[in-house]
Amino acid sequence: MFNRFIGSVLATCVSVSVASMAHTAYAATAKKPKINPTALTVIGYHEVTQNSNDALIPEYGVDTAHFEEQVRFLQKSGFNFISVDQLIKAHQGKYKLPEKPVLLTVDDGYESFYSNVYPFAKANKIPVVLAIVGSWVDTPANKQVHFGDDYIARNKILTWAQIKEMSQSGYIEIASHSYNLHRGILGNPQGNSEPAATTRLYDAKTKTYEGDAAYAKRIYDDLKKNSDEIKAHGVPAPRVMVWPYGRYNLQTVNIAKSLGMPITVSLDDGPVYLKKSLSAINRILVEKDMTLNSLAREIEVRDKNLGDNHRPQKIMHVDLDYIYDPDPAQQERNLGNLLDRIQQMHITTVYLQAFSDPDANGSADMVYFPNRYLPMRSDLFNRVAWQIQSRTSVTRLYAWMPLLAWELPKSNPVSKDLVVTQQPKDSDHLNMGYIRLSPFSKPARRVIAGIYQDLAKSSTFNGILFHDDTTLSDYEDNSSFALAAYKKAGLSTDLEEVRHNDAELGKWTKFKTDYIDNFALQLAGEVRQYQPFLMTARNLYAQVALNPYAENWYAQSLEQSIKRYDFTAIMAMPYMEQASNKDKFYADIVKRVKQYPDGLHKTVFELQAQNWRTNQPVDSQELSDTIKSLYKQGAIHVGYYPDDPIKGLPDVDLMRQAFDSKPDRIVP
Repeated sequence: MFNRFIGSVLATCVSVSVASMAHTAYAATAKKPKINPTALTVIGYHEVTQNSNDALIPEYGVDTAHFEEQVRFLQKSGFNFISVDQLIKAHQGKYKLPEKPVLLTVDDGYESFYSNVYPFAKANKIPVVLAIVGSWVDTPANKQVHFGDDYIARNKILTWAQIKEMSQSGYIEIASHSYNLHRGILGNPQGNSEPAATTRLYDAKTKTYEGDAAYAKRIYDDLKKNSDEIKAHGVPAPRVMVWPYGRYNLQTVNIAKSLGMPITVSLDDGPVYLKKSLSAINRILVEKDMTLNSLAREIEVRDKNLGDNHRPQKIMHVDLDYIYDPDPAQQERNLGNLLDRIQQMHITTVYLQAFSDPDANGSADMVYFPNRYLPMRSDLFNRVAWQIQSRTSVTRLYAWMPLLAWELPKSNPVSKDLVVTQQPKDSDHLNMGYIRLSPFSKPARRVIAGIYQDLAKSSTFNGILFHDDTTLSDYEDNSSFALAAYKKAGLSTDLEEVRHNDAELGKWTKFKTDYIDNFALQLAGEVRQYQPFLMTARNLYAQVALNPYAENWYAQSLEQSIKRYDFTAIMAMPYMEQASNKDKFYADIVKRVKQYPDGLHKTVFELQAQNWRTNQPVDSQELSDTIKSLYKQGAIHVGYYPDDPIKGLPDVDLMRQAFDSKPDRIVP
């Protein structure tokens, strides 16, 4: 049932899942949150009832007594509840908000709002934004409301008369929650029901997806219909759009703006800055029995922007090539094994392969999503990504993608625009081993950007992990495209000469490092059109962390990577690097990372679960011990690659024990 998505996935959009916090008894002396007095706090509720166990979605039901206590606690802590009018005027520079402003929102339009929230808000003169679903309110009195994939009694939802009365009170701002987007639609061939506002509808008959124009029209028509219905019942047109399930993209935001809704509300992480756009303001979602101390902590975390960087990530790096099988039944069994392992290990973050490399040469021959440029091995990424997000406790899912290593069909002329390695006269040195498109070729960059755009349209995910092909060696790139770029930048095009001049080599390395990072982050920008709150991570070779001169070998910089990406996943793989002393190898990497401000918070230590030199798995006990050791040395984020759900490696129990040795709490 799609409504399960609300309970299992909605919370993953929240910066700190309050369900993971201890819901102890309400304390009479809760600690007051300490935040920047100019920060805007946005708090969201779903259903406020006399007994939260009676809520339509119990995990998001809040007792009336708790709701009132939370409001009074905020007032006593110096917070001031503001209206949409005040927010808009303050954003325009026409009004100064009081210190510690709070915007209070309630979703869905349940009848319990009229009984339990409205009288309290009116009596205490507290502005509240109420987001309604037009199709639910339009349901005739003798019919049941189509609630997601279920049906509920009509008297559970507000009437237009109640909505008009509350709007006229001056304390309740009616917002749009869409007309009929608060539901799931068919999102892939496997039959997943996914959020209607951001999913491209899959047509099982034609085996095709909704195109750009059809998608935009569907969203526009829905939001316009809801606005028209609200106005038709004597209520001012909505100025606020609250996205169902917190899901939106920049296209839906622009559509909402065009319909007179400059404010849209999400469930994204991070603080709200009044001077920036109000087109996607983040909020805290209150769950059942959330304590006052938990609420205070959540407000502080948002204000300090202590998001994923400060919350330990326990990462499983997954090859979809392990899950894929030409037999659909076996493929589903493989997926089931993977989901079980994720849950049993208490994994919080998954790096999920979106490309396919069946010949294991490191370059993508095919992908697992519909696109314009490469063969699709199977339409599988969407299915697996959705199952992980809706059936496990994973809070972040990253699409693992090559930057340059795309092996395009030979029929595509861009397939020839490759990185060229200058073969040195005195060495047998080869290139990095991957077939890669040159980042200096404009046609190649356009194709790569198109691949990323197609991925972003086809699925829902939280981040991008750039593959370890995000590199150029000290013999690369010698293509005509690259040489032209060097010349334009005032660099020598005689690479042999450059390599024997440390000053020139340093300039060349910096140019390439910047160029690669700029391209990667440009691609992240393309993806953000569809996944607005995208996080970025990139793989980094261990030698770059161990040997400063290695920056020249790889055109990778640990310091720059930590600054520019949300996470740097160092491939801390001693067997791959042939390290003579594994313990020293790990300790040296940790020591180097600690030299940089926020280094530990932004670094993932990615371990190898397979010794590719012997083609044997790394012992699970050794892997578990390494994770515990890294935690003791100060590591915050640890992952491993690969996971083999077919053979059941590494061992689930040992990995769970290792990951559980690190608390899930925020690390200051």
